Amino acid sequence: MIEQKYPSQLLEKAVQEFSKLPGVGRKTALRLVLHLLRQDTDDVQQFADTIARMKQEVKHCRICHNISDSDVCPICSDARRDETTVCVVENIQDVMAVENTQQYNGLYHVLGGVISPMDGIGPADLEIDSLVDRVRTGDIKEVILALSSTMEGDTTNFYIFRKLAPFTDVRISIIARGISVGDELEYTDEVTLGRSILNRTPFEGK
Repeated sequence: MIEQKYPSQLLEKAVQEFSKLPGVGRKTALRLVLHLLRQDTDDVQQFADTIARMKQEVKHCRICHNISDSDVCPICSDARRDETTVCVVENIQDVMAVENTQQYNGLYHVLGGVISPMDGIGPADLEIDSLVDRVRTGDIKEVILALSSTMEGDTTNFYIFRKLAPFTDVRISIIARGISVGDELEYTDEVTLGRSILNRTPFEGK
């Protein structure tokens, strides 16, 4: 493969940085960089300032671990939400996916991943203990397991089920399997995901 030659070291460095983004190859990175070069200096500065400010100021909700601009996210602080129901998801994209269905009015708990020994991710690396602490308060009546229908997702579902088993007055349910096995939640269409939330079933721990 012929190595790409750049007329500027600054251009090459910028391409290298953009190509670190997921799904962005060097050709796409070059197009993005050249696009920025064509923009007004003020616009590019605003772009750079926005990214830097996001990194410096974005927070994680101390209750559900969703991304937020404050210590408590807008969903957890919304008095209109059903505080007795918590939907457990893998990541922030999954919160957005469920919210887009407009079929759920409870709260969330973002694990920050799923159990995956192959990737070196164990229960201690996830926000599972904090979920147990939330359930222990006694205010939660139902925990909905809304993880992707993959082997890692099912393993995490079972682990959480075992951890919450002592709380016999809490219903543990799982979203209906309208989602194909192996599908990632964030890529599921809103109608299918919405129906899966509405038609959730008790989790049997099998």
